Amino acid sequence: MSDTDQAPDRRNFVAKAASIVVGGLISVVAPVAGLFTLFDPLRRKTDTRGLVRVASLASLETNGPPRKFPVLDTLVDAWNTTENVPVGSVYLQRTGDATVRVLNSVCPHLGCSVGYNASTHGYFCPCHRSSFTLDGAIADPKSPSPRGMDELEAVIRDGDVWVRFQNFRKGSPDKIAV
Repeated sequence: MSDTDQAPDRRNFVAKAASIVVGGLISVVAPVAGLFTLFDPLRRKTDTRGLVRVASLASLETNGPPRKFPVLDTLVDAWNTTENVPVGSVYLQRTGDATVRVLNSVCPHLGCSVGYNASTHGYFCPCHRSSFTLDGAIADPKSPSPRGMDELEAVIRDGDVWVRFQNFRKGSPDKIAV
C-alpha cells in the first residue's frame, strides 16, 4: 500500500470520530430529555391542603347542637385534578356570632366514626366506647382514647365556614398530622 492510499482514511478519521460522538450524544440526550418531560409532574412540589368550604354560617344555630358535615376537597395528583372528593367529615358547632368549633369526626383511638348523642350532649365512639364532651375533651377517664377529639382550624369568610381539614395519627396521645 502506498502513502497516498492511506491519506484519505486518516483525513476521514476525524470526521468519522466526530460523527460517532455526536450520534452517541443525540442517542443519549434525546431519551433522557424525554424521561425528564415524562416524570416532571412527579418532581413538582404539591401544596399542602388549604382551607375547604364546608357550610354556610347561617346553617348553624348559635349555641345549638353540633352538626356533621362532609368535607369535599379538590385532589390533585401528578397528572389529574379531581373536584368534590369526600376526604372526611367534621362536626361544626356555632359558639358565637362569628365563631365556630370544628372537630374531626374520626375517633383518635383507632379511627372509627364518632357520633353525636343529643340525649347526653356529647360524642360517642361505638367501636370501643370512647365518649367526649361537646368541646371534644375525653368525658370518661376510663376511655380507651389517648386524647380528645381533634379540633381543626376554622375561618369565617363571606358568611361561610372554611376549615383546614387534616387527619392525625391514631392511637397516639400526641396530635401528629398525617
